[in-house]
Formats: sequence, structure tokens, C-alpha cells
Amino acid sequence: MEEPSTQNNQTESFANVIRATSATGDLRIHPFRSRIFRNSRYLRVWLPPGYDDPSNASRHYPVFYLNDGQNLFEPSTSFTGVDWQGDEAADRLIRANAIPPLILVGIDNAGKERFREYMPNRSLQPMMLRVQGKRYPRFLMKEVMPFVAGNYRVLTGPENTGLGGSSLGALIALYTAMVHPELVGRLLLESPALWASNRQIIRESRDITHWPARIFLAIGTAEAGRQDRDQSAVDDVRELAGILRRSGLDEKRLRLQIVDGATHHESAWAQRFPEALRFLFGN
Repeated sequence: MEEPSTQNNQTESFANVIRATSATGDLRIHPFRSRIFRNSRYLRVWLPPGYDDPSNASRHYPVFYLNDGQNLFEPSTSFTGVDWQGDEAADRLIRANAIPPLILVGIDNAGKERFREYMPNRSLQPMMLRVQGKRYPRFLMKEVMPFVAGNYRVLTGPENTGLGGSSLGALIALYTAMVHPELVGRLLLESPALWASNRQIIRESRDITHWPARIFLAIGTAEAGRQDRDQSAVDDVRELAGILRRSGLDEKRLRLQIVDGATHHESAWAQRFPEALRFLFGN
């Protein structure tokens, strides 16, 4: 899929919506121009069953924003050719009444700029000094969320708003929840890149007192492909979980999964996504 052309405004972007034919349910793809990052990407909006039914015309829905949106719904757009099967999982759980109907919003990464946009702090290894991650919360709050709320029937407030991602996408989701605790009530952290910037996010998390109402935190034991790095990644996640527990998150608010043999790959995140949805949005 080619890079979307620059739009003069987001209303025009909505007029150019693309309907995905290979997804389960109603997946709408919007060309989206960011003034904050000064680039273009797609937003992928998956709507729950019955969204357009006349009987639901006044109904509003929780929203789950997810980074690396091109990896969520269709193998053809996924970086690895394997997607999270987010549409299938959500459709199945909604129809089984395991979770309420909700809207999934996949926020595409910016390709070669992904690393910079998802890094909130400078890094020496790998060398990344001109990072832009501190702009991400404003991008989400001032551009993405208003666009979605202006075009779809969404519920507001942290109790109805989720954010998540994997790897660096999880790192920037965690950072956003830390600096804007009023924004997100449901947080998904899959294989978070806690190693970034010499583990600065872990140090900063120790000072946070207000966390989302529910957090799903998961990692595999074979993420890095080398025993010492695998163990370090697991240790980092355990340390973050300990910080969260000491902040008052009990088992009803924090779900920790350390999956034996699981790798750093969309297939692993897809396998855990249904349980994450149930924990974050279920009753």
C-alpha cells in the first residue's frame, strides 16, 4: 500500500476512506496527515458488529488505540506477513459477550521514522539522539483522538479508552500513560522495549503514583534469541511489574504473562491478544 498523499484537512481524509475487503467485519482505512510529526500515515478503524444498525444509531463505544496499526488486521500489510488477527479476536469475543462492543484504532507507524517517533528519550546504544517520542502524546491527544471522535461514536474518559502496542510501540504507550495518567484507563504492553535509553523508562516509572485501571503486561522467554538478552528482557518486565504492584495494582488491575518459549513476533502477540482484550475490557 502506497504512502497516502497529503490532505489539506482531516475531513477530506475521511472522504477518502478505504474499505478493507480482507478483514473480518468493517475495517476502514483513513489517510491521515500529522502536523505534529509532519508526515502521513494510515489510521485503521475497526468497527464492532452492528455499529451501523439503525437500532444502534445513538450508541457510543469504548476505543482501543494500538500502535503499529499495519500489523493488526491484515497479513498483507503486516511487517512480517503475520498479523495480530485483531479483527477476528474482537469480533469473536464481542459476539460471545466476553467483552462489550468496542472500536479498535490501529495507528500506523511512520516507516523509517518509527524508531524516532516511539523513542521518548535519547539513546546512545543504538545511537538515537534526535528522538521525537515526547511528541507522541500530543499527536495522540490533539490529532488522532479528535479525528476518531469527530467521525465515530466513541465514549470518552479513561475508563473507555485503551492504548497499547508491542516492542517500541509498547514503550511509547507506557510513556504516554505515565505523562498523561488522565488519558488512558486500559494499557496493553506486549514485549515492551524497556531496554531503550539504558532502561530510563523503568527508572522514571518508580515515581509514578497514578496508573491505568488495568494493565496487561506480557513477554516471552525467547524474545532476543540469546540467553543473556532473553533473561534481561524478562527481568526488566518483572521489575516493571514489581513497581506496578508496589504502586497498588493487584491481580484485578495487573495481568502479568511470561510465556515460555514465546518470541518477539506478531504470532506471539496475536496468540495473547484475545486474553488481553478480555482482561482489559471484560467485566
